[in-house]
Amino acid sequence: MAVEFTDANFEELVEKSDKPAIVDFWAEWCGPCRMVGPLVEELADEYEGQAVIGKLNVDRAPQVSQKYGIRNIPTVLFFKNGEVVDKQVGAVPKSELEKKLKAQLEA
Repeated sequence: MAVEFTDANFEELVEKSDKPAIVDFWAEWCGPCRMVGPLVEELADEYEGQAVIGKLNVDRAPQVSQKYGIRNIPTVLFFKNGEVVDKQVGAVPKSELEKKLKAQLEA
């Protein structure tokens, strides 16, 4: 199950994580976000224990969204050792997200 990231838990769960992390920046009113959301959920289930994977609602977590300059959603950021190492803006197939995740797991 995907983690729900917030302004309060983001630093602990993502920036201080010893595992790669994927953060899906989304909002309830965003149509393309509804296409990416289930893909993120699937990846969270498939890679449980290997990576921290979850979603951050930009309306409920404005501080993190602003810190990372999120202007378009959906945006998926890929973190390793607390740093952004890759990103995907817009809706893409699951295979694209998985390819970027695997690159971080293998690095």
